[in-house]
Parts: sequence; structure tokens; C-alpha cells
Amino acid sequence: MPVTECNGATLYYEEYGEGQPLVFLHGAWMGIRFFEPQLTDLSDEYRTVALDFRGHGRSEKTEHGHTVRQYARDVDEFLTNRNLDDVVLVGWSMGAGVTWEYVDQFGTERVQALVNVDAEPSPFQQDDYEFGRMGLKGLSDAFVDIQTDHLSLIERENELLLKDSPPRELETMMFDEASRTPPPIKSAIYADILRKPPDVFPDIDVPMLVCAGADEKWRSVESVKEVAELVPDSRFELFEESGHCITIEEPERFNQILSDFADSL
Repeated sequence: MPVTECNGATLYYEEYGEGQPLVFLHGAWMGIRFFEPQLTDLSDEYRTVALDFRGHGRSEKTEHGHTVRQYARDVDEFLTNRNLDDVVLVGWSMGAGVTWEYVDQFGTERVQALVNVDAEPSPFQQDDYEFGRMGLKGLSDAFVDIQTDHLSLIERENELLLKDSPPRELETMMFDEASRTPPPIKSAIYADILRKPPDVFPDIDVPMLVCAGADEKWRSVESVKEVAELVPDSRFELFEESGHCITIEEPERFNQILSDFADSL
């Protein structure tokens, strides 16, 4: 099993192919398997890489370090360990937040471009922010459910992630990935991703591809499009047949758009 040590945590990763590095970063509670269509199908042209964040997937379930900023520090260590430069960082959901934190801490010396897969600037309701989808009551209810009804919560949330009902195999994969993250770690990272992100968008000096799924059960299209409005060199793509999980709902179209974007750099 391929693993590497990053800031005191043993992280699982997968790596295929050669060429331009595409590094995939998953969402909260999830894991590498949401990128299987990209890791395999794009490896003929690119060096495709993905890692499970600490506490997620097959990585070590550490007691500490479950913040987006720490995950960004782990990504920096991972890039160093694997000798990865001029990378395209592809962040889905919380993974996009990790890319923004990475740029805030480390700049873009090792980064050629960013890809935001269906992530809004913040999911938390704030006075100066119109796109928040969760307030204090929703946050409190989620924390209770994480601790008292963990597996049922996974099932309910997974129903909101896709535009259409998934085949049984995909449904099983999604549940398996989400259930690998223990409830205490879920609570820790859930609290952190709801804070206000760094004010880094106007200063991002590399191209960004912003992708949104048209189904709005999870979040609004306009909230994702807001990222494209804030980043100087960005392009926006809408995926009509997707909800929140574009990489597995429209893998062929996503792979083609990602490939075209990478080739344009």
C-alpha cells in the first residue's frame, strides 16, 4: 500500500502515469475513490495523483491536525516527498478549500493552476456573505447527528450529493468512503470548514477552472460561480447532469474539460 509520512501522519496515496502532474484533493469525510475515473482514464496523458487527507480514507486516523490549514501543510509536504512541481491542484468541495489555504500559506511557486470542483467560498451563513447554506442551528444539529446517528447521517447526506439516484455499486462506494472517517474527526473538520476562508481569491496569480453541478440540493450554482468572479484569471463550466459529485456523475465530460484546461496552460 503506497503511503508517505507528512507532518507526523501516515497518508495513503495513489499515483499513475507520467507527464503533467494532476493532484486530486477530496472533500470532507470522503476519499480517493471519488477520483477513480480521473486517476485511471487520464493517466495515459498525465501523472495523476490523489491522497487521502489525515483522518480520511486509508490514511492514519490521527487525533490532532484536522483543520483545512493543516491539510494544506500536509499537501505541501506531500508535494515535496513526491517531487511534484508545476502541479494542477484539483480540489473537490473541501479539497478546493485546501487549495486556497495552500496558496495562502505557500504561494504558487509549485502550482501551475487550480481547479475548483463545486465548492463555494464558505457554506456558513455570515452577515457580509449572501451564499451561506447553514446557520448555527443547522451546525448544532449536524454535530449531534455525527455523535448519535453517524451512519444514518451519511445516508441522508449522500442522497443530497447527486443529481440522480445512483446505481447500487456507486451508492455503496460513497457510503464506504464516508464511513471511514470516525465521528470525532468528522466533528473537528466540519467545524473548521465552516469558518471564513482566507481572503486570497483576488491574489491568486495562476489560472483557475471553476466547475459547478447544475443540481442545487447541496448548494447553489451562484455560490460556486462567486469563486470565478473573485479570481482574476478564471473560467466557469456548468455540468447540467451533475450535483455535487461531478467527477463521478459526468466523468467523461469532466475529464475532457480538465484535459483541455491543462493543455492550455
